[in-house]
Amino acid sequence: MSYITATTLEDALNRLAAGPASVIAGGTDWFPAQGDKQFRGTLLDISRLSELRGITRTNDGWTIGAATTWTDIVNADLPAAFNGLKQAAREVGSIQIQNVGTIAGNLCNASPAADGVPPLLSLGAEIELATARMTRRLPLGDFLLGVRRTDRADDELVTAIHIPACSPNSCGSFLKLGTRKYLVISICMVAVLATVEEGNLSDIAIAIGAASPVALRLTALENHLRTLPVIDVSRHVTAAMVTGLSPIADIRASAEYRHAASAEVIRRAISLALEGKA
Repeated sequence: MSYITATTLEDALNRLAAGPASVIAGGTDWFPAQGDKQFRGTLLDISRLSELRGITRTNDGWTIGAATTWTDIVNADLPAAFNGLKQAAREVGSIQIQNVGTIAGNLCNASPAADGVPPLLSLGAEIELATARMTRRLPLGDFLLGVRRTDRADDELVTAIHIPACSPNSCGSFLKLGTRKYLVISICMVAVLATVEEGNLSDIAIAIGAASPVALRLTALENHLRTLPVIDVSRHVTAAMVTGLSPIADIRASAEYRHAASAEVIRRAISLALEGKA
């Protein structure tokens, strides 16, 4: 095994240009995935790249550095639209994991149950990828291709997550259904971003994870709920309206249970986002 610690972003990108390498920052997903296997490749550690860490306000919204930890997100001063992302950050493993695990690592791991994905989908996040030659951006939904699969090329590094500006009347939420409260992989999880104008739901984004190979936006349900009075929204969420899911059956729950539970978790997440808005 070859272990390399990058001290600048340029160093990291040049090393990726030279050939494939496994990239880690916190390593909280990568190391457990190795199990008892002996790793014989190149490991590129980017945890010292301070330019990839932090949350900044931009003219167009917000930028989250790829190496920003979940603890950084919990402690950041962010508007109510980010409440769902903050709530998800508190659900990522233990405090120790939150202190070193990074937002980009959660995305690149591409687990269907990755806690960070639904709130970022609801926020309209875009992923920034860089090589030694160029930089590109694409929507998070296009970056995630399937279970443990992303659109990142071998010579690319995720450098940032971009969030468009949100209405000051927007509020986010996140709920996770599991077999216990803490340190659990989701049966299903839901993030909501709701915007209220004059007592009506003027806009809403709903994303669900752990109920399909990749987390997804429920656009049909969003369209059904948009413009409804706040007091009527939750009762319009029915199991029949939650379409497009393909939940798996595993030791945590059956596919049928996941689908039935999804509607209830969505109702609760919407109610949480709309708390005090009626």
